[in-house]
Amino acid sequence: MGRRRRQLPQEPLEAHIESLTQDGRGVAHLNGKAVFIHGGLPGERVLFTYERIQRRYDEGRVHQVLSPSEDRVQPRCPHFGVCGGCSLQHLRDEHQIAYKQQALFDALERIGGVRPETVLEPLVAGHWGYRRKARLGAKHVVKKGKVLVGFRERGSSFVTDLGSCAVLHPKVGERIADLSALIESLSIREKVPQIEVSMGDTLCVLIFRLLEPPTIDDLERLRAFGREHDFAIYTQEGGPNSIRPLEGEPAALSYGLPELGMQLDFLPLDFTQVNLELNRLMVARALAMLDPQPDERLLDLFCGMGNFTLPLASRAGQVTGVEGDAGLVARARANALANGLDNTRFYTANLYQALDNEPWLQESFHKLLLDPPRSGAAEVLPLIPGLGVQRILYISCYPSTLARDAGTLVKEQGYRLVSAGVMDMFPHTAHVESTALFEKG
Repeated sequence: MGRRRRQLPQEPLEAHIESLTQDGRGVAHLNGKAVFIHGGLPGERVLFTYERIQRRYDEGRVHQVLSPSEDRVQPRCPHFGVCGGCSLQHLRDEHQIAYKQQALFDALERIGGVRPETVLEPLVAGHWGYRRKARLGAKHVVKKGKVLVGFRERGSSFVTDLGSCAVLHPKVGERIADLSALIESLSIREKVPQIEVSMGDTLCVLIFRLLEPPTIDDLERLRAFGREHDFAIYTQEGGPNSIRPLEGEPAALSYGLPELGMQLDFLPLDFTQVNLELNRLMVARALAMLDPQPDERLLDLFCGMGNFTLPLASRAGQVTGVEGDAGLVARARANALANGLDNTRFYTANLYQALDNEPWLQESFHKLLLDPPRSGAAEVLPLIPGLGVQRILYISCYPSTLARDAGTLVKEQGYRLVSAGVMDMFPHTAHVESTALFEKG
């Protein structure tokens, strides 16, 4: 017989919010046990209701704020608290970035046992309408008499009933109701579970996941929607290889780095930063911090389609990029050629597996850029001592793995953590993007 689920207290309880978790929930303690409360801010007294009781900690949500923090603001989105797309809209913008900065430094000290010599000024761009990449759920709900389109509800697989979205680029965020009506008009409305959004500087691609073949009328409705609202419409009836545009050739998605006179092309499912305005600031910071010289060789690990490689190559003697995705490597080579750069080399290699006989491992480099995924760069750190690198710029999307790797670089490989700071790639969420600069000796 399975363990019985504990019944949740029905009446709201009072709590004092002490701090924020890494995912933006308020931390309180009742009877010595931690409770993570969605919607609470440090210093507040709140009434909260339990959502889950666990052995080590409990979870809840704010029922009523008794004494609000000075940092609390009215969320701009009426769906905040239900939609899982944002978690910090109730916190003043400037305090969101301060919270993320503190989360980074707490992780560096707690996990890595290190602290930067200099704190970098946070990088921030626009707080609204910034998101150009997203995966939206779609669900035909008979009881509501319509198709829901949006992010998943917080802590649930249900699709949020959105009318609009203030963090998505307005081209998509202001068309949520139109997308709902479009899918509702299809004969296969119950077989469209997802829309992938991919947008460059101007063109926007919508990829409709289809679990059944569309009718001729369905296809015409999709085409008409694309023409009316200026979207490039794609369909996906199987795996990633089944993605194709409804009309003509694949869309030419691209984004520019105007200060460098560069343009980078990409495919709809390629990894690109969701916030292109912030990405431009991030690239400029990378150039300033690595300061590549004409006589220097640089290495860019986890280089993707060349977002950092190409800007570095505009100033360095030579830049070598390494990436595990062969498609991204192909795009990086094409982007280098299109931007007139002949001092780049790209290799395809899985950086999470043992690397044998890789030609770039037999060389030396003056400087290194690391831009790993959430899991960090622990597997490649043992390679660094043999490369002769004097300066490392680490771009991170997860403070815990950056902190772990920083501890290794400083305590085991003799680097100094010269500077670190955060970048607000995902405003109104608890996601923390950061940069850290290391120098030898």
